[in-house]
Amino acid sequence: MKLPNFIQRGWKWFRTPSHFAIGTVLIVGFVAGIIFWGGFNTGMEMTNQEEFCIGCHEMRDNVYEEYVGTIHYTNRSGVRATCPDCHVPKEWGPKMVRKIQASKELYAKAFGIVETPQKFEDHRLEMATREWNRMKANDSQECRNCHNFEYMDFSVQKTVAASVHDKAEEAGQTCIDCHKGIAHKLPRNHDAGKDFGF
Repeated sequence: MKLPNFIQRGWKWFRTPSHFAIGTVLIVGFVAGIIFWGGFNTGMEMTNQEEFCIGCHEMRDNVYEEYVGTIHYTNRSGVRATCPDCHVPKEWGPKMVRKIQASKELYAKAFGIVETPQKFEDHRLEMATREWNRMKANDSQECRNCHNFEYMDFSVQKTVAASVHDKAEEAGQTCIDCHKGIAHKLPRNHDAGKDFGF
């Protein structure tokens, strides 16, 4: 059985030595791939630092100031949740999806949509609702990196908290159903979030 002409030519080209041996091309490609992947991941990790998050005055002067006064910032155990701990998934796929979604935040920064405290407040409900919806859809994945019903000892929680957590677990609720104002102040008229699909 004779192979088609284009396959024979391709095979001959692949096997025939030229200015660059195939092994050299493969090694150079492999090294370039490692360098690209390392640079890409380094860049991703740099954008997962709190310093990066508060590099924009919109975040530093608004939500960061609120967060500084919460238990997630300072507590008796010294364990601190930073911006990326709550807003960026740790798994690679969901992290990339979140980074793509964050491009809308860059757009808002570039066009001054939330550049003043008043503009920020005007858009707070929409931004918060989008984040609540994201967390609801992923079962509060970032919260569960530290807090998980499976590992909660309800016997050492306050009676009300133990009861609410037990009922929430039975009902299939997720953290964000009850803890919307845990690290940032709630938007004005946050019950109107239903208008945004929540």
